[in-house]
Amino acid sequence: MSAATAMAAAVVLGPWLSAVAEPAPRGLAPEADVTHHGHVSLQDGRLGVLLNSGNRGPSPLTDMTVRLRFSVPLAARQQLPQGCLRSGGRTVLCGTGPLRVDGEVRRTAVGVRLTGRPAEVVVRVDTVWNGGASDRDRHNDTHEVLTLSTGDPYVF
Repeated sequence: MSAATAMAAAVVLGPWLSAVAEPAPRGLAPEADVTHHGHVSLQDGRLGVLLNSGNRGPSPLTDMTVRLRFSVPLAARQQLPQGCLRSGGRTVLCGTGPLRVDGEVRRTAVGVRLTGRPAEVVVRVDTVWNGGASDRDRHNDTHEVLTLSTGDPYVF
């Protein structure tokens, strides 16, 4: 609506009424409760992460990215699964794809080679992107796991 049309409408309708449409209020961000659970194992300089990611809702997510950070540098050459990429010397990012509310969990299996043969590694798991949804419970998608080089699975 042009300024002249808006002034004419204000005159016709009176000083307290207006024909000018107010912009619609911006919608609130969707809310989702992302969860990550799984296990980590370390043996002979190789670290395996089995990750199950889910969404308790109330909104579905079109995609989500999980970040895996390691206290020990990764070896120079890695073969990562589809949907995962390296981000620096100690970080791997993996997309999960869509997560329905209380739907099937997305499984991500990542195996990495580390520099040397460390006796232990701290693995940090967290959500780095969830499509802009708010998540009030970050305790179930943020984990830190001390993993000893025994080959045993350490559950989170």
